[in-house]
Amino acid sequence: MGVSFSLTLGLSCALAGAIAASAQTAFYRAPPSAIVGPPGTLVRQEVIDGAPLGATAYRVLYRSTGLNDKPIVVSGVVIVPRGDPPPGGRPIVAWAHPTSGIVSRCAPSLAIFLFQQIQGLRSFVRDGYVVAATDYPGLGTVGPHPYLVGVSEARAVLDSVRVAGQLPGAGDGKKFVVWGHSQGGQGALFTGLIAKTYAPDLDLLGVAAAAPATDLVTLMNDDIDSVGGRNITAMTLWSWQRVYGANMEKVVDRRAIPAIDQLAKECIEGPFDIFARQRAGRPLEKYFLTTKHPADIEPWHMLLANNSPGALHAEIPVFLAQGTDDVIIRPKVTRDYANALCKAGSKVRMLSLPNIGHGRAAQASTGAVLDWTSDRFARRPPPDDCSR
Repeated sequence: MGVSFSLTLGLSCALAGAIAASAQTAFYRAPPSAIVGPPGTLVRQEVIDGAPLGATAYRVLYRSTGLNDKPIVVSGVVIVPRGDPPPGGRPIVAWAHPTSGIVSRCAPSLAIFLFQQIQGLRSFVRDGYVVAATDYPGLGTVGPHPYLVGVSEARAVLDSVRVAGQLPGAGDGKKFVVWGHSQGGQGALFTGLIAKTYAPDLDLLGVAAAAPATDLVTLMNDDIDSVGGRNITAMTLWSWQRVYGANMEKVVDRRAIPAIDQLAKECIEGPFDIFARQRAGRPLEKYFLTTKHPADIEPWHMLLANNSPGALHAEIPVFLAQGTDDVIIRPKVTRDYANALCKAGSKVRMLSLPNIGHGRAAQASTGAVLDWTSDRFARRPPPDDCSR
């Protein structure tokens, strides 16, 4: 949500370099007996190489809660800085990743250059933060992935934080900030919405989101004529048909279904993937939807509205970053969401990024996020750009 096409499907630009997913292993599979247990507890872990600054990285499989409120397992990666934790445990940053795909093999934890995907990772590790990076349900583990389903993302994020505190060297930390981009920005905001009810044992100090997917109705209707927009819409329709039982043939030309199925199988992890998706999506330029405004048709309208984050609890500080050249998430949409937060009493830092498109929004705002995050853990008064 990413060169003409690499910017229109800019979400993938957050993944640095040409990244190829490695083959899945038995690590991601668990018998039913292993799935049952408290959310946020480990099923298994393994140390993986390549973490920066001597940190220890763990690939994790952990318990969470599915959309039907039944137990599921979710995979991800947790990076723990070297050395002993401070009293009370290390602070935790939860990274909510942008779109990587919608089938199981597209999990970021399977990517060769996974550490380059997490914006600010080296600086967070340097400053002593544990970084928890969920894959979300259905990526790595058995699908389908509930793409752009906010509650699904948020539960996975919160349970990754619970897991992160349990790992060696983390010191059972409970305090965290969530930081996400694009799809992950939506996930970060939904984390803020449900944290108190789903994970009252954790202490959320702030929510940071770059180019977040907020108003999904506007997103789908506005983006339908762009290459990147058609890709996002195709992935959403394919996923939601399987997750919600919403028949995409109500809005899709049947001649487009083979192209949609092909796009659903492909990951978005680097420039070569982008060009492959461009080829796969060309038929959609001729045949795609049977309506100009699919977001206005039920059940799509209701589902899109339900997965558009509302205002957060006023006591949760919020950081928003938005590129002025973003053609995937329109700047006005993010400004409107910031205004809604302000009206609800939130303290909002709104960072406008001149000449920045969608794909670079997280990278361009990382320095500001680092400073803002440090202040949250130091309990300094949050900045507030709201004009009340």
